[in-house]
Amino acid sequence: MLNDRVLVNVPQSEGERRSRAGILIPATAQVQRRLAWAEVAAVGPHVRTIRAGDTVLFNPEECFEVDVQGEEYLILRERDVHAVASERMDGGTGLYL
Repeated sequence: MLNDRVLVNVPQSEGERRSRAGILIPATAQVQRRLAWAEVAAVGPHVRTIRAGDTVLFNPEECFEVDVQGEEYLILRERDVHAVASERMDGGTGLYL
């Protein structure tokens, strides 16, 4: 990976899904303006806040699809990531002043 790029592996969609109210949503339904979660496979040398193995939240319309050895990945910029969910604790308390 080069510069500030992030390579993510999007889990295969499960097809049909249910809303919180129990309504069945078919796999063919397009949801506009929906963000997606994906696992980071690799990061470029200039990426500062994301590491491989983290789970990131991003807009699927702001990325590029790529096929690497038969596997489908997405490439996005670090600035296009909206949130990072990771298990690591960098010595902080998690509290902000």
